[in-house]
Amino acid sequence: MADLVRVRRWADALIALHLDPSWTFDFDNAKKRAGLCNFTLKRITVSRYLAARYGDDEIHQILLHEVAHALAGARAGHGPAWRSVAAGLGYDGKRTHDGEIADDLAPWVGTCSAGHTHYRYRKPTRPLACGLCGRGFTAAHVITWVRREITPAARRKAAAAAR
Repeated sequence: MADLVRVRRWADALIALHLDPSWTFDFDNAKKRAGLCNFTLKRITVSRYLAARYGDDEIHQILLHEVAHALAGARAGHGPAWRSVAAGLGYDGKRTHDGEIADDLAPWVGTCSAGHTHYRYRKPTRPLACGLCGRGFTAAHVITWVRREITPAARRKAAAAAR
């Protein structure tokens, strides 16, 4: 688990080292996305929920990923220019994280016939099939969704873990 005070220090140091002083850092409430580079606000954010679940090395890579976006520019996406900048910063990860999500805060929990569990933060609007059971949509692998109540206590617990 990364300490959020330390994460903020790392982010501020990376911004001071590589970006102009108008860029800032903050934590956000994302449950699935690890980081974000907002070019309009010139702000880099990291999910407080996921930062509390990841180790220091993973968080450092997320910060490098987002600083690379800021340096490469809004049009670079995850293309060659971004990859070059990211590698120059020491980023060795992938385009997106495949780590843990804050599934304890997902109000929709689905299960397929094989017992795989899936989480959604918005109500599924159409039938979905389990991607772990097979490629493409197959009625045999349809996910059954159940809404669960996320109590204020559960939200406080997740927020406390992120401090």
